[in-house]
Amino acid sequence: MFLDNAIGDDRPLSWAVRFWPVLVCALVAGLAATWLCKKVAIRFNIVDRPDETVKTHKEPVAYLGGIGMMVGFVVGVIGGIWLIQGEECFRTCLRWLLGVLAGGAIACFTGVVDDLFDITPKKKLFGQLIASLGLVAAGILPAWESLVSPLGLDFPHWFEVAVAVPIVIVFVLGATNSLNLLDGLDGLCAGVTAIIALAMLLLAVHLGTWEFSETGDPVRMIVCLAILGGILGFLPFNRHPAKIFMGDAGSMLLGFVVAALMIMFAESTARWWLASIVVFGLPILDTATALVRRYLNDRPLMVSDRGHLYDQLMDRGLGLQKTVTLSYVLAAVYAVIGLIMSQIRTRYALAVYVLVFAVSGYVVWKKGFLKMEGLRGAVRKE
Repeated sequence: MFLDNAIGDDRPLSWAVRFWPVLVCALVAGLAATWLCKKVAIRFNIVDRPDETVKTHKEPVAYLGGIGMMVGFVVGVIGGIWLIQGEECFRTCLRWLLGVLAGGAIACFTGVVDDLFDITPKKKLFGQLIASLGLVAAGILPAWESLVSPLGLDFPHWFEVAVAVPIVIVFVLGATNSLNLLDGLDGLCAGVTAIIALAMLLLAVHLGTWEFSETGDPVRMIVCLAILGGILGFLPFNRHPAKIFMGDAGSMLLGFVVAALMIMFAESTARWWLASIVVFGLPILDTATALVRRYLNDRPLMVSDRGHLYDQLMDRGLGLQKTVTLSYVLAAVYAVIGLIMSQIRTRYALAVYVLVFAVSGYVVWKKGFLKMEGLRGAVRKE
């Protein structure tokens, strides 16, 4: 069976299990910090008010949930650093982890500023750009050797870096804004990202047990567990009816961390990079649908509306909780496809990936999700 190699022979499974304190630390810290952030937000009237257009919740809801997740993530990463101290790879792992922490903090801070002061899209993009440079400074870049070596090409190191840096920036900006767009219903963005993080954790375990990388293996494990714990600490407060929202602070943090993980899965080959991208399939599909729909209907690409996939499902009578549940199922389907296809040859997996996204696009078009009524309306149930 092609899944026989899912757990490697080079390291025992206990190697991965030993990182469990990262998840626990992040979860406990995330729970406590989110509870405190809710109290602070209510005390200082930092709330998200409904506007009857894009924001359709009934009552003002506390913001700052993203800070709670950030605290959980930071505590989890610190716990991971403590676990690997003394190992030969410690210095390089520490540099990578500090790069992810620095970039995540910048992304989260940019989101906090936007939540409080509603800054322009250009300023948010600038903050995300600065955050991506944290990965570059730490040396977290996609590798090109496996992509060009079959073609007999040999590029100098400076050229590979020059090409890799824009890719890092594109991934950070793309993932950050995709999850920002997905943050529209109680528990939606957090739950979907938790599923994505769990799938990436399984990929990390697979690579770790095969001793794929001295540096990348422990870092991927720590980052996956830390962000998963931070999300799980926040999610109980964000389930419907939500008591606190993550705001742009949370969606930007989650987008940045997921982007960092995707780049780390491109450490030496394209195989697991492509798998991680497909795991992120639902946010990609929702963002692509939103942009194409706005373009086809002559609407501003950067202006919020109520035509996202989840909005249209609700407008067609599915309801909030069923829409969120269906979104979880779709996210899990993409995650499972990515995980399974990571175990076969890249060229065959790539053909499956193209087919998956082609079918997804066809369903979106056939079901009328590219149509739009009014400036902010979606297709309404008759």
